[in-house]
Amino acid sequence: MTSALVSAAAASEAGSARVTRSGPASAATRIVSPLLASTVRPVLEALTFAGKVLPVRTKWVFAASRLVDAPAAVLAPPRDARRRQHLLDGFRAEWLWHDTTVDLMTGADAAMVYFHGGGFITCGLNTHRRMVAKIAAAARLPVLAVEYRQLPSAHIVQSVEDCRSAYLHLLDVGFPAERIVLCGDSAGAGLAFLLSLRLRDDGLPLPGAIVAISPWSDLDDAARCAHPNAGRDPYIPSDALGMVARWGFAAAGGRGLDPAWSPVNHDFTGLPPVLIQVGSTEVLMSDAERLAQRCAEAGVDCEMQVWDRAPHVFHILSDVLPEARAAITAIGAFAQRTVHAARPARAPAA
Repeated sequence: MTSALVSAAAASEAGSARVTRSGPASAATRIVSPLLASTVRPVLEALTFAGKVLPVRTKWVFAASRLVDAPAAVLAPPRDARRRQHLLDGFRAEWLWHDTTVDLMTGADAAMVYFHGGGFITCGLNTHRRMVAKIAAAARLPVLAVEYRQLPSAHIVQSVEDCRSAYLHLLDVGFPAERIVLCGDSAGAGLAFLLSLRLRDDGLPLPGAIVAISPWSDLDDAARCAHPNAGRDPYIPSDALGMVARWGFAAAGGRGLDPAWSPVNHDFTGLPPVLIQVGSTEVLMSDAERLAQRCAEAGVDCEMQVWDRAPHVFHILSDVLPEARAAITAIGAFAQRTVHAARPARAPAA
């Protein structure tokens, strides 16, 4: 069983952001992480190498990656979870909630919005449904999971537009902005920040909080490749994500990487409170640290939780990893603090 989170030194790589660390890693994590390193990582390393030296048709590669979500439909949510499909403007979403904690139709006056990860090329509602349903239970809130458009059919700018549409839909049906929590993992965590920055710049109401799980927040891989975790991640090569970004935006008609597409390159002034969760050996620790640093520089309340040796988006393994269950519980508590701090409002018609 993993130990409780303990406070780290106030001075850290993340500036004045609060950093807490878990540990030591559970027996399950000590088994899973090396297993991923010996099985999944070699495959990803080979694909990354091939992508650099072979004339691969990126559109085909990205289209094939989209096939991952369909077979994941067999991953059923917990028995007491409810779900309802929801069609938005050109993309799908679905509500996930638990009758034991909230009645979506009559009793919900707060909600979460979830943006799945997958490097902008893979995963979707099916791959993340079970995990998102558990987050809904922990937060005692309905969650709108968003299947935003991805590569090769859409650019990151269009992905952000879809996330914006989903958020504005909640405002339109009556959810108060301050009682909405944005949550995402990996690429989805980056989208949560990009959406919040877009809302701020457009003068629109900001959400009550942001939760970032193993956040991918820099499309350029230079800082990741220079980070001490570059060779320590259980399964993600340090240069894999940057290569996907360069391939993808070229395949989608882009001309290189615009720094504005990476949240770490922005001023976070005015953003809501932030919770970041990341594994101690993740290559995306670099991204997480820089997000926390941006929060500290802008005076944004931020807590970064570092989980000992936990793999990328370890929450998805909550059936076997005690750290994942504890992290989901922490997300739920953070979301509840957010919505309780906001003034209650009328129940919307979702």
